[in-house]
Parts: sequence; structure tokens; C-alpha cells
Amino acid sequence: MKLIKPFRGLRPCRELAARVAAPPYDVLSRQEAYELAKDNPHSFLHVNRPEVDLPLATGPYDPAVYAKGAENLQRFVEEGVLQRDRGDCYYIYCQVMGWHEQTGLVAAASVDAYEQGLIKKHEHTRPEKEDDRVKHMDALGAQVGPVFLTYKADTGVDDIINEVTSVPQEYDFTAEDGVHHLLWTVDDPYYIERIDEEFSRVSCLYVADGHHRSAAAQRVRELYRQRRGAVHTGSEPYNHFLAVLFPHDQVQILDYNRLVADLNGCGNWEFLDLLKQRFDVRSGYRKEARPRTPGEFGLCLEGRWYLLTPKPGTRPAPDPNDPVASLDINILQREIFAPLLNIQDQRTDNRVDFVGGIRGYEELEERVIEGPWEAAFTLHPVTIEQLMAVADANMVMPPKSTWFEPKLRSGLVIHPLD
Repeated sequence: MKLIKPFRGLRPCRELAARVAAPPYDVLSRQEAYELAKDNPHSFLHVNRPEVDLPLATGPYDPAVYAKGAENLQRFVEEGVLQRDRGDCYYIYCQVMGWHEQTGLVAAASVDAYEQGLIKKHEHTRPEKEDDRVKHMDALGAQVGPVFLTYKADTGVDDIINEVTSVPQEYDFTAEDGVHHLLWTVDDPYYIERIDEEFSRVSCLYVADGHHRSAAAQRVRELYRQRRGAVHTGSEPYNHFLAVLFPHDQVQILDYNRLVADLNGCGNWEFLDLLKQRFDVRSGYRKEARPRTPGEFGLCLEGRWYLLTPKPGTRPAPDPNDPVASLDINILQREIFAPLLNIQDQRTDNRVDFVGGIRGYEELEERVIEGPWEAAFTLHPVTIEQLMAVADANMVMPPKSTWFEPKLRSGLVIHPLD
């Protein structure tokens, strides 16, 4: 089965690309989105976070939000901010964040392949978030936030992408967060055919980030199919979803850390004594408490940092039949959260908060010192190999296990569903 195809993208005119491109809808608070969009009428946040243009009392799932997003998208088209490519294209999207560089292929990924497990998942979705994306896609008649997919690196794919990116790029700008973005349009039939040929040898893809968007695309396809009835052919654009595909050896996963509101009635020294039954506990500076290998954890109490190294038997041997069991987040849950803190389900316990690694240890320390959080736990990042092993086993990771950086900008390429 063909996993991907080129498509006629809707995208910004070159001179406005930097002003249009915006962070993903789900990494900003409403206030942060408002501040970024208020002085920039071309920001794509007016489309993927349209509540920034509505009264503060408007809820995030209010029908007015989806209607406003559709209105703003149509305005962008009518004003020439966004323009449709004349024919089917692939696009190459490169991001440079400090020393890290990743280059991916923007394509339309097959909903059929997703349904048949050739585009593999590693997370459950939350119904209200999935419903939100269904309503947003349906109202706009387009997919505007790309799904981050990865695949096992292939030298043939690398070669063709390197060849395509040897010519001048279409977009080249540095965003407000310092990440450098470049995009090439691939409209030459020769290169499109070569990309198709190289990806025909890729056996499967993995959802790295964007489980709600990919699941919503499947449901939107069913909506459109029902509306079309017997006219549905299977070749319509809504049978695919917007994605960017990166080779696994270029993917960067950061740590995803935890804050806890209390120590389940323990004092700090009592809690440390309990930890010493399971871990070697060593105090040090913030930098010295950073987990260096899987199985280690950092801990911040009252602004003091500790490195927790598991004693023999604390970390289970890897089980090829259960790649989830040996993940650090499960060890944290089994050895600390459940028995010592009485936190049984991190997804539903309001005594837990999650902080992506991009925020840094400084933010964790500040939130512990200033409250209301009592302690912070830091983890070693999950590896992309662990993620793929979980997906290959048709299993799921615990919530908030992975934080990918840099984030894909929205608005650079849009996939219309008409």
C-alpha cells in the first residue's frame, strides 16, 4: 500500500511566510497565543487558535471558535496571504535548533494505511481533544496542523532529499524562538516520482507527535465519505492527512518531567529516607542531578537537587515482549509515585503536573520554591527506538512520555480537503 502522496498545498506567499507561520495550537496557553497574534493580522494563530479573536468568555470548544477559524482562513485566501499551488507537490521542511537539525518530507499520508496499522501509534487519545480536531478540520475544510511522523532512516530517501535541497529554498526565516525554518517546493515530476519510488520501500511510519490530529483525520474521512455516499471514490483529498516525515535518526526527544503537589504527608527528610530504600540518593547542584542514563531520576526539594540511581532489582531487565514495562516513567510510577506518594493514575490525579524539557530545570526549581508544588522529578528522555518498539508491539506509552523539539510550525503548508 502506498503510504503517502503529493498534494496541492495551500501556503503563504513568500514575503509573508515568516509572519504567517505559528506555533502548534496545543503548545500555547490562550494568553500566550493572544500575545503572539494581537499585533500580527497574518499570524496563523487566527486560524488554528481563533479564540484569540473572540471574547474571553468564549470557551475553547464553542461553535463560534470553529466558525471564526473558517472565516479567518477564507480571509487569508481572499487577501492573497495564502495561495494554492497549481499542481501536486511534495515539500521539504528543514528546522535548525541550536546544534540540532532535522529535515523532513511534507506529504499527504494515507488514512487507509493508518487504519490498517501501517502508520503506527504509541498513545491513546482523549475524546474531547479528538472531537475538537474533528470539528476544526470539518469547519475549515482543511488540515492545518501537520502530524509529525517518523520512519526508519533510509539512505535512498536521504540521497533524494539532499539532492532536492541543493537548490535555493522557497522559505527561509528564523522564528521568535530562535529556530531556523527552511522549506522547498518539489513540483518537478522527476523528483516526485523518485520520492514515490524511495518511499515505496519504507514498510511503515510511526506517529511521533499528533495522535489527536491523525485520529481526527480518520473520523473526518468517514464524515466526508457519508456525505458523498455513492459518489465517494477513495481518491479524494480527505482520504489523506497532512504530515511531515522525518528519519528516526534526526528526531530529537527531550525529557518530560513531573511536579507533585505534596509528599503524601511525609516531611522532606522522611521522604528521602524512603527513597533510599530503593535508590542511591546523592545531593548536588542542578546540573549534577540531571539523569545521565535511563533508570536515573532527578529530584528537586526546596530548591535542593538530588540524583536518584536505582539499586539492583529496581530497574527490570528489558523484555522484548513488553517494551513498556522498562520505560523510566513506569519505574517512577511503580517505585515512587504509587507506593510513596499514593498517586495511582497520573492522567487523572490533580496532584501531578507535566513540564516539557524545553522549559528547563530552572522553571521546575522556581515552581517548587515559589509553590504550590512540593517536588519535581526529572527523567531521562525516551529514545526513538523505545517509541518504535512500543508501536511495533501495538502497545501504548504512559501519558506525557515524549516531548519533541523543535515543534513543527503551522501555516507553512495546508492540506485542503475539497
